[in-house]
Amino acid sequence: MFNKVILAGNLARDIEIRYLPSGTAVATTAIATNRRYKANDGTQKEETMFIDLTFWGRTAEIANQYLKKGSQVLVEGRLTLEQWTAQDGSKRSKHAIAVETLQMLGCRDQSAGISDSYAPAKASEKSIETKESSAEHTIPEIDIDDDEIPF
Repeated sequence: MFNKVILAGNLARDIEIRYLPSGTAVATTAIATNRRYKANDGTQKEETMFIDLTFWGRTAEIANQYLKKGSQVLVEGRLTLEQWTAQDGSKRSKHAIAVETLQMLGCRDQSAGISDSYAPAKASEKSIETKESSAEHTIPEIDIDDDEIPF
């Protein structure tokens, strides 16, 4: 059988990460996707779907470090059925996507929450502005090997 889901959209909430007793990271969030269609009466309609996502291992840690509510992502994974018993004793279930591949979309500045509005300036002003903006927007160093990055 074949079970593969590919979704592109915006994260609907911030990443929630936890660690299993084995040390494996598990992160959860949801993605919002839109579908535009023409109704029978000819009007344009838009439908938004919210789908739960589960990240595992190093992908969970990377998602937690770099993504936040509103981040644009493309995820690839498989559909899972999660089942549990509620506090009132009723059986509950929901479908979620177990993410296997993550791609961060949008520009780097958007994902970091930085928006640069650059107006042309004289050469001397431009060099000063560049030095100041680079000091304000330093990118933190992280200890990750290229083999560990899932995208």
